[in-house]
Amino acid sequence: MDPSFTSVDSLQAVRVRRSELRESMAALEQALAAPAPGRTAAWAERVHVALVELSADLRAHLELTEGPDGLHGEVVTTAPRLVGAVQRLRSQHLDISASADELMDLLTPPLADTVVDDARESGMTLLGRLVRHRQAGADLVYEAYQSDVGGQD
Repeated sequence: MDPSFTSVDSLQAVRVRRSELRESMAALEQALAAPAPGRTAAWAERVHVALVELSADLRAHLELTEGPDGLHGEVVTTAPRLVGAVQRLRSQHLDISASADELMDLLTPPLADTVVDDARESGMTLLGRLVRHRQAGADLVYEAYQSDVGGQD
């Protein structure tokens, strides 16, 4: 478990992505919490914009972690005992992507009468999965490299 197997640049990239993802999560949370009565279309548009940003950050996260030179490959090389944790994180990516797709589908016009309640429920499910995933990712990096990528971005 020699920390020299991963570069300082890799861990810095993880920190930057975590920060960007946290910011887009906050934007989605704010959009979901905004008042909707009498302005459902404007509310849905704001949530949609926040979700598009979050989706872009998720794609960047996937590239950083699962890409050809991704962090997960480095972790498995450095600490093979963590292969199960890496597999769980990869599986979570599927659940998170499915939650984001579900929310995007709810926001596609024409909007149903229940769009606000349904989108809020779907969005909170997505955010909950992301919070748990970020924590599991931080724990993985710490276990592999004994380096804290930061809980407060």
